[in-house]
Amino acid sequence: MGATPDTDVIDALIRQRVDEILSQQLEAKLAELKASRTSSMTIIATKGTLDWAYPPFILASNASALGWDVSVFFTFYGLQLLRKDLSGLKISPLGNPGMPMKMPFGPDGSRASTGISERRAGNHPGFESFATTLMKQTIHNNGVAESRTSRGVRRGGVNLIGCQMTVDLFGSRMRTSYRR
Repeated sequence: MGATPDTDVIDALIRQRVDEILSQQLEAKLAELKASRTSSMTIIATKGTLDWAYPPFILASNASALGWDVSVFFTFYGLQLLRKDLSGLKISPLGNPGMPMKMPFGPDGSRASTGISERRAGNHPGFESFATTLMKQTIHNNGVAESRTSRGVRRGGVNLIGCQMTVDLFGSRMRTSYRR
C-alpha cells in the first residue's frame, strides 16, 4: 500500500494552479476592456454669459465628433445656457481682464487692434449692451455658429445635464436632463 498524499500539499498545488489561471484570465479581460473602452469627458458650465456659452459647446461638439461619450453639466449661472431662447445672453467686460475687445467693423487697423479694454469701458453706462453687440457682430463676421445653434451638440449625442440643486435653489422650472 502506497503512502497517501498530504492534503495540505494537494491544497497548496490546487491554490497555486487556480491563482495562475485566474491571473491569466484577469489580464486577458482587462486587456479586452481597455481595448473596447470609449473615451469620455464631462464638462462643467458655470457661467451663463454670451462669451462663456461657447467653450462648453465647442469642447463638447469636438469631443463628440471624435467619438467620445460627452456630458455637459450646467450649474449655477451656467444653467442659463439650457434655456430655449439664448438671444438675451450678454457679455460682461467689467472685471474680465482677458477682454480686450476687437472691433468687428471699420478700417482693418481698428479691427486688428486690441480695441476697447475693460478698464476704459467699465464705467460707461450701456457698455455691456455695446460689448454684446460687438461680440455678436464679430461672431457673425467670422461665420461662427450662434450659441443657440451650438446647442445642437445634443443632436451629436452629447448629454446636457442641469444641476437639480441649482434649479431648486433658484426656483427654475426648466427641464434638467437632455439625454441622447
